[in-house]
Amino acid sequence: MDYKVGLLGRIALLTVTLFLLSYALLDSWGVFPISLFLILAGIQLLFLIKYAESSFKKVRLFLDNIKQDKYSQLYPVKFDGTETDDLHIEFNAILAKLKEDQAEKEANYQYFRSVFKHLSIGLITFGENGAIQILNVAAKRMLQVAELKQIQEVEQINKELHQAIKQLRTGGSELIKIAHPDGIMQLSVYVIELLMRGERFKLVSLQNIQSELEEKEMEAWQNLVNILTHEIMNSIAPISSLAGTLKGELEQKLEQKEALQPIDMEDFLMGVQTIEKRSEGLVSFVSDFRSLAHVPAPKFGSIGLESLFDQLELLLQHQLEQQDIRLVKKLEPKELILFGDQTQIEQVLINLMHNAIQALEDAPQKEILLKGYIDEAGKIILEVSDSGKGIEEEALEKIFIPFFTTKPKGSGIGLSLSKQIMRRHKGNIQVRSKLEEGTTVKLIFNG
Repeated sequence: MDYKVGLLGRIALLTVTLFLLSYALLDSWGVFPISLFLILAGIQLLFLIKYAESSFKKVRLFLDNIKQDKYSQLYPVKFDGTETDDLHIEFNAILAKLKEDQAEKEANYQYFRSVFKHLSIGLITFGENGAIQILNVAAKRMLQVAELKQIQEVEQINKELHQAIKQLRTGGSELIKIAHPDGIMQLSVYVIELLMRGERFKLVSLQNIQSELEEKEMEAWQNLVNILTHEIMNSIAPISSLAGTLKGELEQKLEQKEALQPIDMEDFLMGVQTIEKRSEGLVSFVSDFRSLAHVPAPKFGSIGLESLFDQLELLLQHQLEQQDIRLVKKLEPKELILFGDQTQIEQVLINLMHNAIQALEDAPQKEILLKGYIDEAGKIILEVSDSGKGIEEEALEKIFIPFFTTKPKGSGIGLSLSKQIMRRHKGNIQVRSKLEEGTTVKLIFNG
């Protein structure tokens, strides 16, 4: 018998009893029949209430078990065809499905937890209260700990690391040096903020990039030595050759005890001037190298970008007018403020503007776009775009290498210096170029 049939049957029986009671009252059947119908209706009403309460109580108990994740309880089935049996069969089927789903979720959780724990990258997750939820094996090895309960405990291991974890927001990263029995480790710290079931927590990844840095450092030193050797030899070889020629001629004159003629004096003077000029070039080259190697720490402050753009336009006005270049400035919002070293950021923009001006020398359409805005990730972006001839792909890969230049009179340190300044500002610099269409240099500040 179905639950609905049982309930409707009881209601129907009570309705018939009440109908007979009403008929008895109207037809004056007497006290005894009326009393009998009243008692019968009361008893039926009590049974109906008890039946409904019993069913509701079972449903409430079933829902409470689901709330408390108690899926192991089984409801007895007597197979006597009653509505209680039907209800228990449905309950057991639902609980079996929920139990199966729970087991599958638990298996997936354990699988991902196992993968999480055995990754070579150190991973830490912790909630808003600082309680650590997961600390994998790689992180324990890097931090040299058996266990951590609170993220504040990291401060005892390394204050800089704790500060980075505390301050970094989604997408933020930082390089931290940390002592280790195997030597100093360079950790790349990356943070993601997540929201799950209304609770905020952080996922921190720690990656030891010491070997990669050492490899890149060695490669950088080799490139630098090659560049320095090439540039210095280019200057010293003609100086040495010319000095040897002058020395030979002077020795010959002295051996033969010949007097120096005016024409000889002119030749010697020209030779000495040439040596002087090449020596000055070499000194200038070394000076450029020193400026590249000693970028001062930035002095951070608020920079009004609208005022900075106006200053740049005024500073470069003569060059822009001389080459008939149109400068377009775009700033969204107008009152956009950047936190950084104004002198250094201004120097970077001047370098980029000079490059753009030089790129427009033979361009049919001469226009430079100076733009500032906030992207979807909340980062402040400054862009310098030109409509020049663009940069070849092969050269584009080398433009940040010190002393590499595609310009006849270029020193090759402008973009290298700009990149160093951006790194000091925890930012980045990107170049996008297309031949015969122009170049865009993007300065990215992480806010």
